[in-house]
Amino acid sequence: KKGEKGRVSAIHGNDDVRHRLQELGLVEGVEVEVILSQAGKIILGFYGTRLALDATLASRILVEAL
Repeated sequence: KKGEKGRVSAIHGNDDVRHRLQELGLVEGVEVEVILSQAGKIILGFYGTRLALDATLASRILVEAL
């Protein structure tokens, strides 16, 4: 939900998915905040940037609550 914060604990998926997310800075241990979550889309904020993901890709990211 909007405003929730957490730490990425794992990223599931094939090597291409994990590699692409790593290139964008989304790696294990990164603290993220949900900026927007609606209609199957999510925007995460981390390191002063924002990343828009669809629900399928977002479901591959495991986040632990802070």
